[in-house]
Amino acid sequence: MADLLIDGRWVPSVTGRTREIRCPADGSLVAVVDEASSDDTVAAIGAARRAFDEGPWPQTPATDRSALLSRVADLLERDVEKIARAESLDTGKRIVEARYDVADVVRCFRYFAGMAQGLSGRVVHTGDAGVLSRIDYEPVGVCGLITPWNYPLLQASWKVGPALAAGNTFVIKPSELTPSTTILLMQILQEAGLPDGVANLVLGAGPEAGAPLSEHPDIDLVSFTGGLLTGRRVMAAAAATVKKVALELGGKNPNIVFADADLDAALDNALTAVFLHSGQVCSAGARLIVEESIHDDFVDALVARAGLIRLGGPFDGNAETGTLISAAHREKVQRYVDAAVAEGAVLRCGGTPPADPALADGFYFLPTILDGCTTSMGCVQDESFGPVMTVETFRTEDEAVAIANDTMYGLAGAVWSSDASRVQRMARRLRHGTIWINDYHPYLPQAEWGGFKQSGVGRELGPTGLHEYLEAKHVYQNLNPAPSGWFAGASAAEAPA
Repeated sequence: MADLLIDGRWVPSVTGRTREIRCPADGSLVAVVDEASSDDTVAAIGAARRAFDEGPWPQTPATDRSALLSRVADLLERDVEKIARAESLDTGKRIVEARYDVADVVRCFRYFAGMAQGLSGRVVHTGDAGVLSRIDYEPVGVCGLITPWNYPLLQASWKVGPALAAGNTFVIKPSELTPSTTILLMQILQEAGLPDGVANLVLGAGPEAGAPLSEHPDIDLVSFTGGLLTGRRVMAAAAATVKKVALELGGKNPNIVFADADLDAALDNALTAVFLHSGQVCSAGARLIVEESIHDDFVDALVARAGLIRLGGPFDGNAETGTLISAAHREKVQRYVDAAVAEGAVLRCGGTPPADPALADGFYFLPTILDGCTTSMGCVQDESFGPVMTVETFRTEDEAVAIANDTMYGLAGAVWSSDASRVQRMARRLRHGTIWINDYHPYLPQAEWGGFKQSGVGRELGPTGLHEYLEAKHVYQNLNPAPSGWFAGASAAEAPA
């Protein structure tokens, strides 16, 4: 079957180009998919435009939109093993992690099904009985959705769910490295009964297949999750037609541990914070900021445990984390570590691919801890997006806040302490979009997700996240219309013909 979905039909690229998708854990061939050109994307935009302007979906009652999203959730649950396996093969992540991801996706669609039912405007009280004034919410229009490779299906659901709940149409472009589960999602949307042209899918690299989604005048909103440099280009391109823009661009997230914390819990979660999915998580706790008095014992214990983390492929039941996404990304992580050591960081463990010949065909990288770091170092400021932890120290609460906020990013962070007043003070002072207290990484579909500073604009989940896909309209109705009398000297009789 062809792999581009345009106006309800699965079609090949007009160029006939294809791309091999290979599992990063062992290089095995996963699929061969069509590679869209910019012409394919423009055709998909045209289909979405027609479906919005002429089709039934924007006028579909909210209860019916909600019912369709609920059917999508049911179908995802039915196919959980098939979808999780596809996600594992594309990304190299462990199958157990992929199953958790699909469960999160199901919760996401159920959440937005509920949000669609509760969507309503509000009355604006004017104090004048002769006037009706209200705020209505209407769909934005055609949405361009661009998703990354680390959580392909979850990131797609964070965009597709609210876009459909609000009554929009869309064109989605997943990462060219991990398209399989987005293809499956589009098939499920069709099976659930979504009208033709509402959901459109193009595959391929950003410069060709993705560029029209931020440039084309028929796109009303562009939502992008990915790297900072690409996000800046998307925002600049969208500015030409003044599109609505939602960006989530990653982070350099602080994980702050005070001496009075539950240190066993803090230690275990510090490992999860940065080494889950080999650190390929936007909200990864890659910056450990630990109170100086406990630094030595705490970091020694981290190093010992990090050295025991078992690497392996998607279906290795003994593996605790998996591979990086590609050879190019592993080389980037290696350069990052080498540069950190050159500028004075102390390599405590890892720092290279594993020597195990059983892992030689994959893009694995050992869990790595860089000690003795400061905010002046590139390794603290730059995002590695790999299994690399930097360690900084502090003495006072004020110093911890200053260190944690000394970054151009502001996506997420955590505070560990048994002092109830302190953790609340810290949560208020940290300039990051999500703050966990005595925990790391829990995800709630009903919670908003977004970042401060250069981690992004807009919110991907929660009520505000849904409103990113809506336009607010004020409707003011005078129940007793009459001439205003404002320019009494220019009566209709005196006006020129």
